[in-house]
Amino acid sequence: MKKNLTDKDLKKQKLAILGSTGSIGTQTLEIVRQHPDKFEIIALTAHSNWELLAEQVKEFKPDYVLISNQDYYSKLKKAVSGTKIMTGSEHLPALVSLPEVDTVLNSLVGFAGFESTLEAIRSGKKVALANKESLVVGGELIMEELKNSEAELIPVDSEHSAMLQCLVGENMSDIEKIIITASGGPFRELTKEQMQQVTIEQALDHPNWSMGAKITIDSSTMMNKGLEIIEAHWLFDLPVEKIEPVIHPQSIIHSMITFIDGSSKAQLGLPDMKVPIIYALSYPERLSLDTPRMNWNEAQNLTFEPVDFDKFPCVRLAMDSITKGGYAPAVLNAANEVAVERFLNKEIGYIHIPEIVKESLANIESNDSLNTETLKEIDKETRSYAHTIIK
Repeated sequence: MKKNLTDKDLKKQKLAILGSTGSIGTQTLEIVRQHPDKFEIIALTAHSNWELLAEQVKEFKPDYVLISNQDYYSKLKKAVSGTKIMTGSEHLPALVSLPEVDTVLNSLVGFAGFESTLEAIRSGKKVALANKESLVVGGELIMEELKNSEAELIPVDSEHSAMLQCLVGENMSDIEKIIITASGGPFRELTKEQMQQVTIEQALDHPNWSMGAKITIDSSTMMNKGLEIIEAHWLFDLPVEKIEPVIHPQSIIHSMITFIDGSSKAQLGLPDMKVPIIYALSYPERLSLDTPRMNWNEAQNLTFEPVDFDKFPCVRLAMDSITKGGYAPAVLNAANEVAVERFLNKEIGYIHIPEIVKESLANIESNDSLNTETLKEIDKETRSYAHTIIK
């Protein structure tokens, strides 16, 4: 988050969208449709949804397209022409460093997004970041690279976008506390005992947001809020003690900043991920967006309540991991990804997700200095371990 607007920024942005067939990717392309004079698609990537990817290629005519699951390469190759087709996630770092790419929107899910974010920053790109794990597993490395680069890192998460918008024109030293809001997910009103019977279908039924399966499960366990606290720690260089989660069921206030004089700023809006996406792409300017507005003439309630850390232990596990530092956040992330996958595969119960994360944190450690290669090793070791935990 640096750099003032220049003549270069006023030209049509040339985008590489990582994860173009997912929720964030498809909504980004909706924005591109609304502003064809502002954006040009250079590259699109997907994991396995080759059919939707082929449709996107035909519409937006990117120079490059990548399908990371090699099983679908031949099908994609038959379906499209006029673009260079790549396969294998190992090519993602090369794709984001292409000289013709100005902006990388990283909406990959999981650890896979980390290396792409790092390489995009090293290449001096503007990174619109929707991949939580980049900062969770390697925030220290990424922020260090950012200091030595001409790159920009703009958050796409609604909460971090809200924080950034509240901080425009403010001095960072005047922040007393960041209040990060959470809907509470579908199980906010359940007891801890009732949560033992939660089904996959219930966990995937979020009351406010439409997201992918993994992120939706993270929202229900509130691990997503824990990951967002870690992200905020790195983005705004604040200790975790100055970042406070609070339940706000309506999801209208997306986050707040309290300043040292006792005043607070909040960013409000209907739940719509296109708002933080377009802000990240246009920052520090704003572009028009065809999306529903708040009707302030209608009576409505905005309510808040504290987070129940006993019922949602994932939040505390995440906060403790950033306090511990080192590789702990990477262990947290990898163990959670495996636990969510195992829950979705009906291998474990819903309440076992935080148990697997906690046990992994207690057993996987490294005293090595923080670096990319060791991060990969810790990630691999944690995943292997988390698969062996029997519940």
